[in-house]
Amino acid sequence: MRQIFIDTETTGLEPKLGHRIIEIAAVEMMSRRLTGRRFHYYLNPEREIEEGALQVHGLNTEFLQDKQKFCDVVHELLEFINGAELIMHNASFDVAFLDHELGLAKLPPLGECCHSVTDTLKIAKDLHPGKRNNLDALCERYVVDNSRRALHGALLDAELLAEVYLAMTRGQESLLMELEAPSALELAINMQDLHLVVLAASEEELKAHAEQLESIERESKGKCLWMRLESMETVEIRQGESSDILSINEA
Repeated sequence: MRQIFIDTETTGLEPKLGHRIIEIAAVEMMSRRLTGRRFHYYLNPEREIEEGALQVHGLNTEFLQDKQKFCDVVHELLEFINGAELIMHNASFDVAFLDHELGLAKLPPLGECCHSVTDTLKIAKDLHPGKRNNLDALCERYVVDNSRRALHGALLDAELLAEVYLAMTRGQESLLMELEAPSALELAINMQDLHLVVLAASEEELKAHAEQLESIERESKGKCLWMRLESMETVEIRQGESSDILSINEA
């Protein structure tokens, strides 16, 4: 299944108060590898940006006033995410804003446009309870280079989130590799193509082996398994020799 990592920047914290999305980015992953496909737009929110939000992302009204509106790019967004698993950090925040924007465009909510939504913040809290689990903290914990992240930016954050997600779910990758491992039949070797070199034991090695077995037999009071196996092999060989002789006589 395709996985799409999404991040947004907004004019404030509460869509119910009329705050809007001003930047949205999404990057695509297939089989745990980024494909290079991405969706990214700055958007004109048609309203002022709160000072607190401006300090987080640095996107001001002057920069955004000539950009497209959400309704201008929404169908391209829906086509990009269609049928995919959406992965977001603190998903409830982004989903609330996206549902608000979709509602303004008279379109169904996000849950009807994708396969599922995964929250990496929840994953991080389950893995690291009681610790800081924001994106910067996770980048530091999993040694993901976030040196370019002076301010929040949707495209960079989506790319960083993809790297963090891979690091957090590395065990799943190992499991996936095991499940996809070839079967024993697929690994079968054509023995006819092999040239095996058999090194026979010398007389001294055979004598030392026999002495060692006798010592084990004495110490274990007749419970040396190897001696029993050798006895069984000797009987089988003798039976095989008898069969060969019988076959020769019959011929």
